[in-house]
Amino acid sequence: MNDCRRFWSARRVPAGLTALVLLGALGLLLYDIVSARTGHPVMEWRHWLAEQLATRPLHDGWIVGIAVALIVIGAWMVALALTPGLRGLLPMGDDDAHAIRAGIDRTAVRLVLRDRAMAVPGVRAVRVDVGRRRIRARAQAHFRDLDEVRADLLTALGDGIRQLGLARRPVLSVRVRRPAR
Repeated sequence: MNDCRRFWSARRVPAGLTALVLLGALGLLLYDIVSARTGHPVMEWRHWLAEQLATRPLHDGWIVGIAVALIVIGAWMVALALTPGLRGLLPMGDDDAHAIRAGIDRTAVRLVLRDRAMAVPGVRAVRVDVGRRRIRARAQAHFRDLDEVRADLLTALGDGIRQLGLARRPVLSVRVRRPAR
């Protein structure tokens, strides 16, 4: 069974720091609320915050700016929680269900395929772009027929992609042209 799922980045440190900051802030707020309910004096920051909220209008620049900043930070945290962070790793497949999951960096795939393309006779220069679903190769041929070079490139790069053992085989597109004079 091929496991095509992408790798998720470990976000333990940012999540832990966020949890500690929120825990401290909520603990301070809870302490102050309990103090007020038991008849003890409340903290000074609550008096200041209550006065500011009572005297400032809702369309004040500071109120709107803080609200927008909190919305942006909240949306960013939700996006981080819902998306995999290691987009540069392509998962590799294996038929053994108990094998360790492996991945290969897109830059490494690009370098391997570029070296394979440069080994094709007649190729002068090549550029390989590797995406999650597509690999694009643009080559310059200088002494062979363009159709022959393109066929050889398709064969060489197709074999290279197969030998990399990617879990999801990307679509390969090859363009060959003559260099500009």
